[in-house]
Amino acid sequence: MEALNRLSSNGTNQTRGLRHPPFRSPPQEPGATMRARGDTRRSSVRGPGPPMAAPDPPDREAADAAAPAVAVTDADGVVTAWSPGAERLLGHRAADVMGRSVATLLLADPGGDLGGDLARVLRARAGWTGFAEVRHREGHAVPLRVRVSPLSAEGGEARWLFSAGALIPAHGGEGVADEALTVLLHRSPMAVGVWDTELRLLWMNDAAARATERSLRDQVGRPVTEMPEGFDSPGLVTTMRRVLDHGAPVIDHEYPWRSADGRRSRTLSVSFFRLEAEDGRPMAVCTVAVDVSRSWARERIRLLGEASTRIGSSLDVMRTAQELAELSVPVIADYVAVDLAEAVPVRDEPLGRLDATEVSVPAFRRAGAASIHEGIPESLWARGEAVYVPSASPFTEVLSLGRSHFEPRIDVVPGTWWDADPRRARVARETGMHSLMITPLVARGETLGIAVFVRTENPRPFDKDDLVLAEELVLRAALGLDNARQYTREHATALALQRNLLPHDLGGAPAIEVATRYLPAHLRDGVGGDWFDVFGLDDDRIALVVGDVVGHGLNAAATMGQLRTAIRTLAYVGLPPGKLLGRLDALALRLVEGDSGSGHPQPLNATCVFAVYDPATRRCTMARAGHPPPALLAPDGGVTLLDLPAGTPIGVGMGAFDFESLEVVLDEGAVLALYTDGLVETRDIDIDTGLDRLRGALDRTGQPLDELCDGVIDTMVGDRLTEDDIALLLARVRPSD
Repeated sequence: MEALNRLSSNGTNQTRGLRHPPFRSPPQEPGATMRARGDTRRSSVRGPGPPMAAPDPPDREAADAAAPAVAVTDADGVVTAWSPGAERLLGHRAADVMGRSVATLLLADPGGDLGGDLARVLRARAGWTGFAEVRHREGHAVPLRVRVSPLSAEGGEARWLFSAGALIPAHGGEGVADEALTVLLHRSPMAVGVWDTELRLLWMNDAAARATERSLRDQVGRPVTEMPEGFDSPGLVTTMRRVLDHGAPVIDHEYPWRSADGRRSRTLSVSFFRLEAEDGRPMAVCTVAVDVSRSWARERIRLLGEASTRIGSSLDVMRTAQELAELSVPVIADYVAVDLAEAVPVRDEPLGRLDATEVSVPAFRRAGAASIHEGIPESLWARGEAVYVPSASPFTEVLSLGRSHFEPRIDVVPGTWWDADPRRARVARETGMHSLMITPLVARGETLGIAVFVRTENPRPFDKDDLVLAEELVLRAALGLDNARQYTREHATALALQRNLLPHDLGGAPAIEVATRYLPAHLRDGVGGDWFDVFGLDDDRIALVVGDVVGHGLNAAATMGQLRTAIRTLAYVGLPPGKLLGRLDALALRLVEGDSGSGHPQPLNATCVFAVYDPATRRCTMARAGHPPPALLAPDGGVTLLDLPAGTPIGVGMGAFDFESLEVVLDEGAVLALYTDGLVETRDIDIDTGLDRLRGALDRTGQPLDELCDGVIDTMVGDRLTEDDIALLLARVRPSD
């Protein structure tokens, strides 16, 4: 204690010989009104021990400035030693505080909460670590991190060692943080704050002070509910309490901020985590906030996410290209054009058949264009038109090499590639184009076209980040375009196959008049397996067929062709409708069995209605296999759904049994309607409701059959996109000669 006693005599001696435990970090519960709630675990320090050998610093003034803030008190808290570091930190000279209670330096009444806690600590001989506000000699508050450790002097006399460090750096100093931490916290763009367990501010860095527009000295000790107007204090309190109570951090919690005058706003992303003592007790909560209002990475993620849902959903080449252009304006560019090469046919006429000009060749077709300017003055071509480019230009280079062209500053002057493209150069000058990017539309190793990005009104030139974003966006669009291209190709193939398989001459016969309609579905697989057929049999009888193969695409169309051929064959040998459908069912099973050698047999499932009309007797015999019932329009009006047994679909395996048949007499002028379920059933309309609507749509006597057919389609379908193929066959009995 000899070294400590020397401190009390002149207040300038060093405290190198003192042995005391280091500060614990982080804090527990500081108080703006100096409530000494802290760590009251018993200290293991029992005495100063032998002095530590260390050379005196060569510069006494520098040594005094670096000295720690230390004070020693007796058992009752009366100051008996005061270090130069304490004088430097608080402004009080040793002569001013010697013999006074340490409680008088605190910003609280000695008899208040702090006085009570301090007295309890001193009586219990327990160590204490926490935060306190101490009165500076000039009267202002100085927030400190304080540690109180018991000392044992000779003869058993009790003493206390008070050591403290500043929370706020003074005179440009680093306080309790080392240089690296100071750089991180004070020069970081992230706003960092530390709050005690009562959610009062202990410390914040410069970025946080700028965000709140108040200094640390003005806010330290204040609860979060007294934060400046514009912060979502209730939301912060709830989140901070949850982190303190449960310990689980909260990452990237967003909330809005608006200035008091309402003119400025921003979105803050705040993360919260709990600071704990060595034994796991919560001591404080730390907040780290970042302004994400104009985060380019955030905007990039948003744009790419939107692209995933908007681009390519229609499986239409032109629409997909237009979606890319519209999504990119104005986020990336002021004007965007999407031009497709010959690999993606937009029109029937190939580009290679178009004549070239003296300076350019037709290399693309304009599939999409968007601009911030009404009328798109930057575009020389309308959607669907051929786009001409010089044979040697950035456009052809991007197409052939598959690499982007990056021209952050457009310079339309002699000696550049613009010389070979005078029309584009004129438009560039007239519209103020100053920055250009051209990116290839590459999918599965094939370049499908290019996307052109231009800035006019936005004064900032494109940078590499813009190019990366454009390339990522175009890559997603290219996949959508390729899917649309393949779908268009397969759809056209399936439609061509189906049209070739469907009958071309359905003039009927002298006995009946026939009208038909076919509508493919507006779905990914497009054309399905719906079909109709009318053909003559022996004795002037007429066969009428409508069927529906489950599924869409080429397989369904091919299966439809097989079934149509099989029905004709079975009908030619004279099988009646019920027996014919039984044989067709058995044949379908054999077709599947024959396909089993591939290892992946495809089940065949279809519905069908087959009718045979005999004009000699006016009797019509019909049977159906899982198909909607035929409808009959009487000559004098009134529509009846024929009570024809439904049967099972073709391919179920009931071929050992004949299907039940129904025979009706058709009067002159009667209309028999055969159709597929796509006409009467949708996702939103059940089949019973659809059948009721069909009766109303058919109940129109005296109309020409083609007009009646169109009227039924208009009433049942209208402008909606069809979810399933639709086939409709109307047959009217002609008057007998």
